[in-house]
Amino acid sequence: MLRLAIAASAAACLLAAQQPNFVFVLADDLGWRDLGSYGSTYYETPHIDRLAAEGARFTDAYAAGNSCSPTRASILTGKYPASTNLTDWIPGRTPPGAKLEIPKWTNYLRHKETTIAEALAEAGYVTASIGKWHLGQNGWWAEDHGFQFSVGGSHAGSHASMFPPYWPAAKIKRLGWRPFPDERPGEYLTDRITREAEAFLDRHGDQPFFLYLSHYAVHTRIEGRPEVVEKYRKKRPSGSQKNPEYAAMVEGLDQSVGAVIARLEEMGVAERTVVIFFSDNGGLSKDGRITSNLPLRGEKSTAWEGGVRVPLVVKWPGQSEGLVVEEPVVSADLFPTMLDIAGVDAGTEVDGKSLAPLLKSDKHFRRGPIYWHYPHYNAHTPIITCTPYGAVREGPFKLIEFYEDGHTELYDLREDIGETIDLSEAMPDKARELLAKLRSWRDSVQAQMPTRNPEADAARYREYKEKRLWKPVDVYEQQTAFPRP
Repeated sequence: MLRLAIAASAAACLLAAQQPNFVFVLADDLGWRDLGSYGSTYYETPHIDRLAAEGARFTDAYAAGNSCSPTRASILTGKYPASTNLTDWIPGRTPPGAKLEIPKWTNYLRHKETTIAEALAEAGYVTASIGKWHLGQNGWWAEDHGFQFSVGGSHAGSHASMFPPYWPAAKIKRLGWRPFPDERPGEYLTDRITREAEAFLDRHGDQPFFLYLSHYAVHTRIEGRPEVVEKYRKKRPSGSQKNPEYAAMVEGLDQSVGAVIARLEEMGVAERTVVIFFSDNGGLSKDGRITSNLPLRGEKSTAWEGGVRVPLVVKWPGQSEGLVVEEPVVSADLFPTMLDIAGVDAGTEVDGKSLAPLLKSDKHFRRGPIYWHYPHYNAHTPIITCTPYGAVREGPFKLIEFYEDGHTELYDLREDIGETIDLSEAMPDKARELLAKLRSWRDSVQAQMPTRNPEADAARYREYKEKRLWKPVDVYEQQTAFPRP
């Protein structure tokens, strides 16, 4: 019996040595230009910049959604938001009197979807979701989607404070926040999440593991550690980035990445751990008061590059050192990429494509067209920043179709990254070609489309647009399979 136990232990150690580990760090609302390795000269991000130097830095990486929940679902399932019917942030909001009525979308991650945690657990991985979840109420949390360990995540999409109490007790139940098991007075939320990540690694670093480290930073409320904020108050703004509170949040996020990587190195598993750093959508600018996405146009919740182009860094030890990848890729690609690296069959159809060839410096690999579908309205300023739209990027060209009136915009992003010159009239053949592809793709995934609103009221819509008197969408209102607790 002893010999059998020793043999089993040896086999387990051999399996752990052969299978790569995964650490997926997801930032919330971090803009494409918010890292030193992506051009920021105001924010200081030495740990993520080191990761980019030692791995692959993607210049044209995209979130599948222009807000958080759809992109998060795409990462976990490898599917476009249109395929999962989870097409807006949860619970979303709708302006009364708008021209279009939004479809009855699914504002939770359906159990029928196979998640990366479920696929890797089947292959012997231990899995943990630490931090923001925001993909459904109780019954649809991380532990209900294949994660063996889950802490810090719930229905809540943001924090009330970066310091305890992260949400006031009176609002915890209504807003769906699950308190941490041991909140320490004065502990910064980013550090609290990092502490849980380090504890997980300490407990399970000798097994193949998948750590989904999902930060609340740099989402509003914008709040940094006071001493770090003071450091940036003394620093000259640069490149239109100037908010010291936001800069401190970015630095806190960078320090978290540094702490996790240091723990991997201390444990001796860094050389067989794939580290991925990503953001769920573009940066929230608010007219430059929070961050600046320039030279990109737009911000979080818009159809333009500032809403969906994000930083992506992948370090695959032994494969990707010093790479700069210009091929356009999307968040849905990260699911099949991880499974490909792990040698695991997903056992399900996905929309994403494995990026392993790009990480191996295959210069001939082409990912193919990337699509967006957003049948909703949204705002992050006193005006509506986004009306329902669809978009496609193929090669250097990006076409946007706005559903309210059907007009299109066409841009050549290699020549015009700021989307300043609409080429739809100058290049009508290209516009028609991409529009046909976009519509064909929507049909293929049975995308839910908005419909004409019989109660459209231009005056009421204008009043709400100007005063931002939005109607919140009840979290239970638009589904039938999601019972009230």
